[in-house]
Amino acid sequence: QLQLVESGGGLVQPGGSLRLSCAAKGVDLDRFAISWFRQAPGKEREGIVCISNDGEFTNAKDSVKGRFTISRDNAKKMVYLQVNNLKPEDAGVYYCAADFRLAWCQFDDMQFWGKGTLVTVSS
Repeated sequence: QLQLVESGGGLVQPGGSLRLSCAAKGVDLDRFAISWFRQAPGKEREGIVCISNDGEFTNAKDSVKGRFTISRDNAKKMVYLQVNNLKPEDAGVYYCAADFRLAWCQFDDMQFWGKGTLVTVSS
């Protein structure tokens, strides 16, 4: 059973940066695509960026392109989300999720979820 644990959230000023981490436990990560989701207060959870199992393919929603970067280290069972130039609308709970899929990534039909880490953007 794959378990995911997010960390790295916190309070940051607009324009600031954070590095979110997603740690995998239980099984190897190298056959799972990983996606990051965000749920802002009062809104539905949305997929924002994903990475294929081998790290060769990534996809990001337009709202975060150029500001958010996803990466992974399968040997360490870690996936990272570097978030730069944060805006108030980026605030919310950030979740990582895993999908047993090779060479591609997407935001539907995720099989495993973490419990999330809170990002607050405020001056």
